[in-house]
Amino acid sequence: MKKQTMFLRMITASLLRRRSRMLVALLAIAVGATILSGLVTIYYDVPRQMGEQFRSYGANMIFTSSNGGTLSEEALNQAKEQIKENQLVGFAPYRYENITVNERPMMAAATDFDGAAKTSPYWRIDGSWPSQPGEALVGKETAQTLALNTGDKVTLTFDLDKKPATADEAANAERNQNNREFSVVGILDTGGNEEKYIFISTEDMEGLTGKSDSFDMAELSVSASQNELKSYADSISKKTDGVSARLVKRVTQSENTVLSKLQALVLLVTVIVLLLTMICVATTMMAVVTERRKEVGLRKALGASNRSIIVEFMGEGLLLGGIGGLLGSLCGFIFAQAVSMNVFNSSIQFHWLLIPVTVLVSVLVTGLSCLLPVRSATDVDPALVLKGE
Repeated sequence: MKKQTMFLRMITASLLRRRSRMLVALLAIAVGATILSGLVTIYYDVPRQMGEQFRSYGANMIFTSSNGGTLSEEALNQAKEQIKENQLVGFAPYRYENITVNERPMMAAATDFDGAAKTSPYWRIDGSWPSQPGEALVGKETAQTLALNTGDKVTLTFDLDKKPATADEAANAERNQNNREFSVVGILDTGGNEEKYIFISTEDMEGLTGKSDSFDMAELSVSASQNELKSYADSISKKTDGVSARLVKRVTQSENTVLSKLQALVLLVTVIVLLLTMICVATTMMAVVTERRKEVGLRKALGASNRSIIVEFMGEGLLLGGIGGLLGSLCGFIFAQAVSMNVFNSSIQFHWLLIPVTVLVSVLVTGLSCLLPVRSATDVDPALVLKGE
């Protein structure tokens, strides 16, 4: 029989003879490994989860003109392409124009509604998003002013001379104007300035004004850390002519603050749990060494070296650490999944690399915990123990 096989059978038999104590140690290691695996999984997945949650608060980056003019579609696309595709959640360019409705001065905003739905998920729509040409989304304040409801028709008038017409001017002078009728498909409620606008598609705005390829700004929702966002903004502002990128600080700073504190809390809890695991394992192994003092004394009297005793006790501890780490890595994912579903209402990603890492950390923690008990075993005096003292 090979030495390795004999050694494994020996330490296995020793563990089985003391099942109750070893089960306590195994349970402590497994619980510690579960917390370690679960919290580390949460630690690395929290940025993604928090990013998804904070995206619901709106855009975290804005493109504006660096020269005070308008933005072209080509310039916006060049700037947008510098952001990794898998990090770009939504992109919505905006164009604002003065119009009149029933001879009342109003403000119309043109955008890509698919992009706006992603960058501004907090918008509450009574009705539906515009999906066809000739459909409009009216802000709640404007809808109340004009007595508009979902399903009504509204005519937007644009002065091609770019001189907003007052009621008197419209009545007493002929002006170069373009009129378009729109169907109100939704009333927008945000609690902000958006409620003052009438939103139409970019194509409809081009048809109403006769001018294309002109935007005032663009909103972006990017799933990235604050440092990455700042790097993107600096790079875009330097490399793209006419485009200035800046961060929405109220969103990015809040996200970074919450994320930093949450990760620090996770790290602190992990360290405390590992220390408690070490204390529990060390206490259990010390009790085992105390029980086996006569056995250790007899073996030393028969010529066993301190090295062989150290190898046997450390082997038992490391085996427990490996088994506990394996159990804990699997249970940790279940724990992390439960936390993620309850806190973020979304599933978490399983990291296969975490299994060997958890097992390795469990083995190291168990090994450190066994150092003091093993040292106590090597200090046993065979003469005193065999005399019964």
